[in-house]
Amino acid sequence: MMPLTLQRIPAFTMSLFCRCSSNIFQRHCSRMLSKKVRVADALSSKETGSNIRIQGWVRSVRPQKDNLFLHVNDGSSLQPLQVVASSQLNTRDLTFGCAVDITGTLEKSPNKRQNVELYAQHIKVVGECNPVDFPFKIKERHSLEYVRQFPHLRCRTNAFSSLLRIRSEATTAIQSFFRDNGYVQIHTPIITSNDCEGAGELFQVEPAGHTNDLDDPNPHFFSVPAYLTVSGQLHLEVMAGAFSAVYTFGPTFRAENSQSRRHLAEFYMVEAEIAFTESLDDLMKVMEDLFKATTEHVLSCCADDVELFHKYIEPGHRDQVDLMLKRKFNVISYTEAIDILKSSSQNFTFSTEWGCDLQTEHEKFLVKHCGNVPVFVINYPYELKPFYARDNQDQPNHTAAAVDLLVPGVGELCGGSLREERLELLRQRLAGAGLEDAYGWYMQLREFGSVPHGGFGMGFERYLQCILGLHNIKDAIPFARFSRSCLL
Repeated sequence: MMPLTLQRIPAFTMSLFCRCSSNIFQRHCSRMLSKKVRVADALSSKETGSNIRIQGWVRSVRPQKDNLFLHVNDGSSLQPLQVVASSQLNTRDLTFGCAVDITGTLEKSPNKRQNVELYAQHIKVVGECNPVDFPFKIKERHSLEYVRQFPHLRCRTNAFSSLLRIRSEATTAIQSFFRDNGYVQIHTPIITSNDCEGAGELFQVEPAGHTNDLDDPNPHFFSVPAYLTVSGQLHLEVMAGAFSAVYTFGPTFRAENSQSRRHLAEFYMVEAEIAFTESLDDLMKVMEDLFKATTEHVLSCCADDVELFHKYIEPGHRDQVDLMLKRKFNVISYTEAIDILKSSSQNFTFSTEWGCDLQTEHEKFLVKHCGNVPVFVINYPYELKPFYARDNQDQPNHTAAAVDLLVPGVGELCGGSLREERLELLRQRLAGAGLEDAYGWYMQLREFGSVPHGGFGMGFERYLQCILGLHNIKDAIPFARFSRSCLL
């Protein structure tokens, strides 16, 4: 006999209840049995007929009388996955930009432009999106300048999501390059007392709400003034006293009051230090090999993403990238560079006399003069370089064993030098700059098992600008920090 409570339920209601329960159960089972996959994996899958589940964001909606067509992307690839569904699954909140959870069957597509498509059995809108208020429109191609106004949303655009995937792969390639060549990664500190570059463009660090106590003889949190790092080089030099090759890859900071397309207050640097070297040739080989190995990896693993930039952002730039990979980088001395600049017919804004610092306009001209192939400029005037650059002790022009790598469209990409390992010469330089007390520990490195060594740094965002043809460095980093900008 039925329980009393079920006896009182009308037959029609009972039948409806059973059908609804069955549908809910079937949908639940379908989701439980479906394998969750990334869009990139679905697009490359050869296992058609399998039940899968994807989660992502709708890039386009095309409703028809009987069918509904969606393009869905989850950030794993530039190409979206086409979803075909019954028009009965269409709802008012299924719009451009909304987040969805879809289960269905992956089938071979009849369209030659795509290998597979997903035949949806269930579509759930996880997060709604009002397409009227959404700043990016479904059929518009937005400029990088427009997209830059929305730092919290620009990862939803094709160009910027491509940039982030390229950035991720380039990071992997850099790490792999150093690992495969026997380098040890060092996590150098973000907070330091050292002004490695000597330019004074530092962010000072103190606790929030900190006030100087007049009775406290040492008001600083770290006992000395502390700053956000401008370079990990000096800490890498410490480690080069125990490891033959080390590197670091992390954020660096410059308190430069500039809003130009070349400057950021926070950016990423790749820095390496090599022990037992007395030649700039050793440093230049690592720089060139690093550039080429990383670029080849990016072109191989992010072909569609790179093509987007070379087709729509900087048309024709791929030829420039291929030229840089094919040709050996040029090498000229600073003195030769000045002679080239002085003999040119171009009117430069800044001086081109021996002893002047090379400006961006000079660097770009030199690259063009050398056939638009990257060029190393070596042996800079001694007075232009920091205290740690090795003295060449040459005459009549006094130079340091320093090197910059100049690349097309950007100018300086890498900067490095041999380090002054001779204690007396280093002591004289530091004393002349009034830094002998502050860098006593640095001189002590030269007292205990010191060896000739050298190193360099490469700006990561400038590297991305170079290979992608980006004109503004703010388009090469997830969140751009610069003077007068608003932070998230």
